[in-house]
Amino acid sequence: MAPPTPRRVVTVDLKKKPGEQMQPLHNRWHPEIPPVAEVKSGEVFTIEMLDWTGGAIKDDNSAVDIKILDLSIVHYLSGPIKVTDADGIPAKPGDLLAVEICNLGPLPGDEWGFTAIYDRENGGGFLTDHFPNATKAIWYFEGIYAYSPHIPGVRFPGLTHPGVIGTAPSMELLTIWNERERALEETGLHSLKLCEVLHARPLANLPSTKGCVLGKIQDGTPEWEKIAREAARTVPGRENGGNCDIKNLSRGSKVYLPVFVEGANLSTGDMHFSQGDGEVAFCGAIEMSGFLELKCEIIRDGMKQYLTPMGPTPLHVNPIFEIGPVEPRFSEWLVFEGISVDESGRQHFLDASVAYKRAVLNAIDYISKFGYTKEQVYLLLSCCPCEGRISGIVDCPNALATLAVPTAIFDQDIRPKANKVPAGPRVVRYPGIPQCPYEGNLPTTKNPGATL
Repeated sequence: MAPPTPRRVVTVDLKKKPGEQMQPLHNRWHPEIPPVAEVKSGEVFTIEMLDWTGGAIKDDNSAVDIKILDLSIVHYLSGPIKVTDADGIPAKPGDLLAVEICNLGPLPGDEWGFTAIYDRENGGGFLTDHFPNATKAIWYFEGIYAYSPHIPGVRFPGLTHPGVIGTAPSMELLTIWNERERALEETGLHSLKLCEVLHARPLANLPSTKGCVLGKIQDGTPEWEKIAREAARTVPGRENGGNCDIKNLSRGSKVYLPVFVEGANLSTGDMHFSQGDGEVAFCGAIEMSGFLELKCEIIRDGMKQYLTPMGPTPLHVNPIFEIGPVEPRFSEWLVFEGISVDESGRQHFLDASVAYKRAVLNAIDYISKFGYTKEQVYLLLSCCPCEGRISGIVDCPNALATLAVPTAIFDQDIRPKANKVPAGPRVVRYPGIPQCPYEGNLPTTKNPGATL
């Protein structure tokens, strides 16, 4: 007997705005956001979701929508979903919620996505000091493959996954988040040398009523005002999972999420067709609308049994991810190294972030020799199935990071060869990528040794 069709517990309508959806979406974490659906342990169910911007980015040849996007509204998440066992008893604080990804993909009829660099004054990215202009690339899907008219000459299989999947925090955990992130925002710019190198803006995304969407809670009510001032932004990953952006979290994977509130209140969104390790452009995956087929299991008292707190309370834990058996297979890679020495030549002590920045910049400069603009390569390395590694973290003073790029994604051989290095004026064969000029006043970083 064939298994039953999975019950669709959250649906979205691509023709409607986020606020007009039949089941309300949310873009904050808070224990008092009520669930929109309920599922039982062992049940296979389907969740649909809009792209992380709620449909604000269009399939066109303009980057204006990227430049002006209000980032206070993202991510739009489907849920929360209350999870109970077969007897109807909900998941309890201290349990683990095992979430298996049975199937996933783009929403039928919406088989396209986008990758973008945000304007430096509006979010920027990992290399915002090098690439301050708002830039966009559109991708189209052919089964498991993606190609882009804005970055011709490349085609690759996607490892589709949700960027955000997590449980609701308790009020105690939410307070911990807000206090530690507020302290970073207030003191970090003056105490963390890393900020000078990576130009992080902002250092943290604190609670804000601007752009806040709280599901079933009606906007403008006293309840909404209270929760909006407390609710955490969904930008970083935290103890509850959240925006982890793990590209291998695809079909057949499992996530073991801590439960902090009754029912777990599972939410998900930010679907990616493909992503490179680090998602370095910030909006760096191939962002899309999509669906997930999930199955949940409650592991009673699982937090205490399996998770070790890395902090002063039992709430300071992190999820466990079990990678699925399905992923693209590549046999040949070109690997770029980076060490913890920044563009000015300044030495940093075992700083993996600086080392990874250097590895990405080295890859961008190298691949741009083969007919691409650097913006095109930056976007490509953010969304293609490249592999990032912390390859050395013990040999003082240099951390060593690597970025491995599969050579098969290109329509030309990009490996070094004797007498074959591009020489003379570089002819840009693929210049047509949507971009807006940068009009801000922040200085940009130039690498005097890089290709112009």
